Amino acid sequence: MDYINFGKAGLKVSPLALGLGFRGQGDESAAQRVIEHAIDSGINLIDCANIYGPRDDRANIGRSEVVLGKAIQGKRDDVVITSKVFSNIGQGPNDYGLSRYHIMREVERSLARLNTDHIDVYLIHAPDATTPQEETIRALDDLVHSGKVRYIGCCNHQAWEVCKALWIADRINATPYMCVQNMYNLLNRDLETAVFGLVREEGLGVMCYSPLAVGLLSGVYSPNEPPPAGTLWATRYRDEFAQRMGGATGQVISTLKRLAAELGKTPAQLAVAWVLSHPEVTVAISGSDTIEQLDETLGGVGWELDAAVREELDAVSSSFVRLVLPPF
Repeated sequence: MDYINFGKAGLKVSPLALGLGFRGQGDESAAQRVIEHAIDSGINLIDCANIYGPRDDRANIGRSEVVLGKAIQGKRDDVVITSKVFSNIGQGPNDYGLSRYHIMREVERSLARLNTDHIDVYLIHAPDATTPQEETIRALDDLVHSGKVRYIGCCNHQAWEVCKALWIADRINATPYMCVQNMYNLLNRDLETAVFGLVREEGLGVMCYSPLAVGLLSGVYSPNEPPPAGTLWATRYRDEFAQRMGGATGQVISTLKRLAAELGKTPAQLAVAWVLSHPEVTVAISGSDTIEQLDETLGGVGWELDAAVREELDAVSSSFVRLVLPPF
């Protein structure tokens, strides 16, 4: 495993991270084994959040942090862990958002579940229109100065929102965001329209989640065929499957499968390699639920994507590049 700088920070991370959403994994012991296998395989970046739990059940909110805390015992100094704050974790009026109140409360809960004294990269999970950004950035800056957080970043922000946050941090002399985390894959290329330009200019790290488009690019699914029984798209997303698999999506998947076969790779490996072929991208986040899935995804790193293959994938997925305009 080659390790690279996380944006312009000195922190070194693996280009593949393990994400702990665990949508299809309901066994906490099995989930812990996946994390331990990832670390043993050279992955040193584990991406978590305060709301993650096996099978994404609200009754399991926070369980992924508990599992991660167990998995890293004795290895804490060898791994980089993230967690996130923003999402609704209860019924109370302050059980969501980016207020100082919510951030300070939730970081303590996350630290307790993780059984550690610090979080390496603390991310705000989404923008909060109800809280002044100055309040959020001051709270995060205080966490950095306290030692409970090493770096900070943001998820699911548009370029103008990231730019505004960086400007505010500079104006009030606070710790700026070190990285951004957004969805990026062959079926969602929104990052290219503005965010990539911003991160190049500012030296931000980029974490890309869902490089397999929630499994659609895994090779399991095919156009004009029903989703295999028991899969995520046959259960949770069944009503959306037929609509999503038509037209351009089907063409992307068919092309991905053909090119992967020609290269002797799996579609999942090629999809991950395409994401990582972009110099703006620091890390692709694997949402593997099992060791077998993770081992396959690991085959997407450590090799260089041929320019002709990259160009063909770019061309077939070009309709998924969408212009996102700022609100003015």
